[in-house]
Amino acid sequence: MKRLLLSGLLAWILIPSVGFSQKANTLSSREKKEGWVLLFDGSGTAGWTTVSGAPAPAGWEVKDGAISAKKGAKGGDIMSVGEYADFDLMADFNISAEGNSGIKYFFTQYEKGGNLGFEYQILDDKLAEDNKKANHLTGSFYDVMPPDESIKKMNAPGKWNTMRVVAKGKKVEHWLNGVKILEFTRTGKEYSDAVALSKFNKSMPAFGTIDKGHILLQEHGADVSFKNIKIKVL
Repeated sequence: MKRLLLSGLLAWILIPSVGFSQKANTLSSREKKEGWVLLFDGSGTAGWTTVSGAPAPAGWEVKDGAISAKKGAKGGDIMSVGEYADFDLMADFNISAEGNSGIKYFFTQYEKGGNLGFEYQILDDKLAEDNKKANHLTGSFYDVMPPDESIKKMNAPGKWNTMRVVAKGKKVEHWLNGVKILEFTRTGKEYSDAVALSKFNKSMPAFGTIDKGHILLQEHGADVSFKNIKIKVL
């Protein structure tokens, strides 16, 4: 009898927990109080445009609560309508085998250099062509600074991962699956030396000295999906 009672109690405890798991592309009451805002609601492309300001093209598909760039569809990059300076940004991503993509922030038009932004790189680190440099791997500040590979834990292509960027003043942090894998400051010799060795060394004004910009989802010829894209202004 005691075993039956204990089994029943355990079942009563466990069953409701399934029902309380948070639905994708929603905010909890706590998140809303903290100031989080969804950039993607799971049902459409509202709030996203091309770099030229046109509606998000058909090459981006919204299905099963995710927004996806499809291989060969030539959807191009899409960016948030809003611009952000100090923020905490989170998103789940799923990259295909051999795939390459990224999420850019501080994305804006420079006087010289065109449209540029800091890129949180998303890559199949093992099989993608662009995997020869440490600062081109997932979680890097693309072409500028590498993540800490000794602590980085990434789920394989075809599975979901969670990225996070925290930008406050000149300090920036990159996170992957709950672990901080890169931290840098947008001033000083270490930063300027890294930019000088990157493809962004001829931009005007100096790359990264702008204070705000759009959030951009990159289409790079591979299947890539995003969901739970949310941001909090700091």
